[in-house]
Amino acid sequence: MKSTLKVLFLSSALGAMALPALADDLVVGLATAQTGTLAPYDQPSLKGLQMAVDEINAAGGVAGKFPIKLVAKDTRSDAGQTALVAQELVDQGISILITPCDADPSIAAGQITQAAHIPAFSFCATTPTMPLAVGDYMFGNYPADNVQAAVLAGYAKDKGFKKAYILKSPDTAYTLKLPEYFATSFKAKGGELLGEGTFAMGQQDFSAEVTKIKALNPAPDVIMTAAYEPDFPAFIRQLRGAGVNTPILGSDGIDSPTTFGLGPLVDGVVFTTAGFAVEGSPLAAFNAKYKAKSGQDPDTVYIANGYDLGKVIEAAVTKAGSIEPTVIRNAVASLEGVKGVTGAITYAGTKGMPLRSVSLVRIDGGKRSLVSQGVPNAADVPSP
Repeated sequence: MKSTLKVLFLSSALGAMALPALADDLVVGLATAQTGTLAPYDQPSLKGLQMAVDEINAAGGVAGKFPIKLVAKDTRSDAGQTALVAQELVDQGISILITPCDADPSIAAGQITQAAHIPAFSFCATTPTMPLAVGDYMFGNYPADNVQAAVLAGYAKDKGFKKAYILKSPDTAYTLKLPEYFATSFKAKGGELLGEGTFAMGQQDFSAEVTKIKALNPAPDVIMTAAYEPDFPAFIRQLRGAGVNTPILGSDGIDSPTTFGLGPLVDGVVFTTAGFAVEGSPLAAFNAKYKAKSGQDPDTVYIANGYDLGKVIEAAVTKAGSIEPTVIRNAVASLEGVKGVTGAITYAGTKGMPLRSVSLVRIDGGKRSLVSQGVPNAADVPSP
């Protein structure tokens, strides 16, 4: 699969460099991670976006008159490289920038596009303060951390969990703030936080943390973390290996083939994600269309999420009636109820992070089952 994505990425990039943009082309730059730790999220997002772009262009372009031209550059999952690539793309005359699935590099790139008055979207960064840290030209494209946390805390309360433990990393805003938002929401619902642990991303040895959790008395009813690969697989292997069977709540970062390849170790894990393909839903139809096109079932919702970003861009440019960046930005900020395959997407009335549904999913036997789906009450969402 990685080799397939690499060909797609290189063909997009080389094609963009070989064929200069025409006057009516909507040039979309991608400063995204095709290698490194963010690649498992940015790669499938790009696959979905490419699919949307192919469909839009086959119909004559956005509104039948603005063909989309993708110019992709690899950021190597590095914030400094992301900023460098963003500047290169701005210099090439893009109208929109797409940034990685993480707030830190997205903010670095967004500061470049904010100064140039070019709208930017992160593929799937979820930190709710990301647009606030950049400015009014920065947008998210995924349910925000505090929204996901509220859904997880509501589930914990419904399950009767009264005592929780969180595991976080200060290395990224995502791995730090999402567990903290969960703790805030959980306590607001009457729950008790027994403690919290920290880890360094990529450390692989969680023995000290596992020992600490195992020694807790009373033991927690639930453990919540926003760790993702390679950290989440390492943590759960060592936790279960030590005989700790406490239920685990995770976030969208663990929705990857690696997690589902862990077998019985992840049975019972519940996590948040952007969508779930119930029978007859737009997402189920998209998954069938994707399989017919690629010959493979989609193995993560990030493919559909990337597709939905293509639909958001299409809706904004159609509403703008222009490929001028500032006009597009204003159109994005006024979008309501864009019909994505993962659900309706609204930017109007928000501060850059879209209002959209969250799906809560349970893993059993290597398969997903839907626990709940919907938008949490605004009063239950912790302030960013």
